[in-house]
Amino acid sequence: MAVHNIHRSIAARLALGYGLLTALSIAVVCGVFYVGTIGVLDRSVDHKLVMLSGRLASLYDVGDGGAAVSAEIAHLLTDRTDSDTEIFLLVGADGKRISGNLSAWPDPTSPVGRLLHREVTREGRRVPARLLIRDLDGGARLFVGRDMEEGESIRSLVVRSLAFGGGAAVLLAVAGALLFRRQLEARIGRIRLTAAEIEAGDLSRRIPVSSDDEFGLLSRDINRMLDRIEHLMEGVRHVSNAIAHDLRTPLGRIRNKLDGALRVAAEVQTREGHALAAQAAIDDIDELTQVFDKLLQIAAAESGMRPENFSDIDLHQIGADIVEMYEATADERGVLLVQMYGQDVPARGDRNLLGSALASLVDNAIKYAGSGATVEVSAGTDENGSWLAVRDNGPGVPAEELPKLTQRFYRLDKSRHLPGNGLGLSIVAAIAALHGGSLVIEDAAPGLCIRLRLLR
Repeated sequence: MAVHNIHRSIAARLALGYGLLTALSIAVVCGVFYVGTIGVLDRSVDHKLVMLSGRLASLYDVGDGGAAVSAEIAHLLTDRTDSDTEIFLLVGADGKRISGNLSAWPDPTSPVGRLLHREVTREGRRVPARLLIRDLDGGARLFVGRDMEEGESIRSLVVRSLAFGGGAAVLLAVAGALLFRRQLEARIGRIRLTAAEIEAGDLSRRIPVSSDDEFGLLSRDINRMLDRIEHLMEGVRHVSNAIAHDLRTPLGRIRNKLDGALRVAAEVQTREGHALAAQAAIDDIDELTQVFDKLLQIAAAESGMRPENFSDIDLHQIGADIVEMYEATADERGVLLVQMYGQDVPARGDRNLLGSALASLVDNAIKYAGSGATVEVSAGTDENGSWLAVRDNGPGVPAEELPKLTQRFYRLDKSRHLPGNGLGLSIVAAIAALHGGSLVIEDAAPGLCIRLRLLR
């Protein structure tokens, strides 16, 4: 079960990999340190043995044989330079000792010309030694070596030190791996706990953000996603409630008219009565169809599936087209509709959607500003991006009502007698969000200013 859990847990696998990599790194460091200390000492000893053996062999060849080499060996053993570790032995052709400090020597069958590790008897004591055996002219044999007892002590000390240090480092690495796993599982656990609470229905839960590392950035991204989901779910609940309440009235109206038409048909049997009732029902059904069409427009805009229709556009020209379109309607209602002067305002977006959004804002301003009001349409750019704006000097909206204007089906009490369904600003807000922007509603004192901002 434990192995199965390790296989399934990314935290356990990462911790195990971290521990193994650390242990391997420690082993490599220990190996490098060992080679850099003991290896250097061994190579230095070997180099000295080769040089000294070659010098004694040359002296044997050019001198008077064993006498010259024996004198040199006696000198080397008394010059107080490595005298306590040097090993020499000169053996004649008959196998007898001529000079040196070995009281017993290795097996005569030992390989010649190679550096060997052997135990020898030096001055009556068995010691480990590094030896180089060389054959001389006339059958003599020369043993040159170094007492490695001290070297073995150093080697043993280094090995023990590396073993203890490496073991401690491995234990620390294991502890670090376990700590790493615990911290990783704790961070992931908070995310999973939040996800479980959201799955249980608490959409207000958010992941705690306690740092700016990768997990912190991931938590912020997930929290923004959850904010968006909660906003959409609130919108769905609001729409459901609004449909349940606001559509009951037109449906009831249709039913009453059809019921009245049946009564008239039963009493009077007139074709005109049937036609009037049918036309009234059709008008009410058309009104419901328009409501659902607008809800579909909001859904399409909020889905974010139209970026392929984005192109380079001029917001000032869009404003001019909409003003020209609504001039006649504004004149009929006694409203002065003007476009503020300005230069071209380049932007990128869907021209049809932005034109539809601006038309909805202008239509609302003309409808609610009242006779004698002035409605201004403008476009421009600032440090936050480009924008389209509609401003009027009508009665305006109470400050506490401003945040509610983009809610679907929301209408002010004083405007419920006017035609409409409370979806216009919701559509505009969705179009703004599709373009990466927002809908800003401000009190113009007097009147209202609604600004559709686009992403910079």
